Amino acid sequence: MNIHQLQQDIIEYSKTIGIDKIGFASPSPFMELKNRLLRQQELGYQSGFEEPDIEKRVRPDLLFDQPQSIIAIAVAYPSKMKIRVVSKKGERRGIFCRASWGKDYHHVLRERLKKLEDYIASRVPEAKFKSMVDTGELVDRAVAERAGIGWSGKNCSIITPEFGSYVYLGEMITNIPFVPDSPMEDQCGTCNKCIEACPTGALVQGGQLNSQKCIAFLTQTKGFLPDEFRDKIGNRIYGCDSCQTACPVNKGRDYHFHDEMEPDPETAKPLLKPILKISNREFKEKFGPVSGSWRGKKPIQRNAIIALAHYKDETAVPELIQVMKEDPRPVLRGTAAWSLGKIGGAKAKEALEQAAESEKDEEVLAEVAKGLSFFH
Repeated sequence: MNIHQLQQDIIEYSKTIGIDKIGFASPSPFMELKNRLLRQQELGYQSGFEEPDIEKRVRPDLLFDQPQSIIAIAVAYPSKMKIRVVSKKGERRGIFCRASWGKDYHHVLRERLKKLEDYIASRVPEAKFKSMVDTGELVDRAVAERAGIGWSGKNCSIITPEFGSYVYLGEMITNIPFVPDSPMEDQCGTCNKCIEACPTGALVQGGQLNSQKCIAFLTQTKGFLPDEFRDKIGNRIYGCDSCQTACPVNKGRDYHFHDEMEPDPETAKPLLKPILKISNREFKEKFGPVSGSWRGKKPIQRNAIIALAHYKDETAVPELIQVMKEDPRPVLRGTAAWSLGKIGGAKAKEALEQAAESEKDEEVLAEVAKGLSFFH
């Protein structure tokens, strides 16, 4: 078997199945990463969505019997919508981050990796694979960095010279000994624009993120959002792009290579008020196909309530009063109470005063009190 020829053929084939960049890496343990992950754990900077076993995150040989190499792939996604919808008075809109605009990338990249597996197996029948996208044990960015896909930016994203950081990543461990690519030199230099742009100071320093403060993480939590972050969220209902849009390498980058990644503007930038009373079935139909729906409708609804407060949308007061009075979920009742206080007006105040008398839940009552405090 001529490894060099096979590798070249794989690179050529990958272009025909919608893979925009491919690289090859050694499967040796990611020791430098291990130290960083241990430090993150000590500082309490993890999100809790990661694989809890750090050894599994840094040692491919714990996931695969005698790995010989890892193939990393990148697929570029759009940063601008072809059809624009505008948020206007009485019809305010929220926004999903760009990585959640098209069809759920986990499915898209898994399909691409499966085609790649099938192609390699047709050439090397004894080939074995383990592919993963985002939810696997390995750290996608560490693999991509080692495979020369891009450098690890100060914004904790992989930045490619071709597509900036607007890329999805996936990888495949295999028993074929491919020739590894060389990692790319860091090109961030003295630029700190992403760190300066982070609304909550979650980028502690270049390449170090406190997930607990990161809006992308916060929008996915299910409880009450800590007070200090509510005004920072703006109209984001899932994810955050501030550290990507601030990056000079991303300026003007907008790639529309893949139909399934094209955003439906009504889903990517949805009207906020209808979200407040969306049924489970409607939520599944509208948002089910995008990656931002994975935590269900509750976080999206809570974030929509906060976004209406951000806009001080008086037209939403009747809907927010209804949520505060009738929603069975304390987090939504309480957040609506806070939002009503932020928006203000006689109707909101009257409803909050009534809720202070009738509400039984302690946490919701605390939010009602916060809402009323805005009137003093």
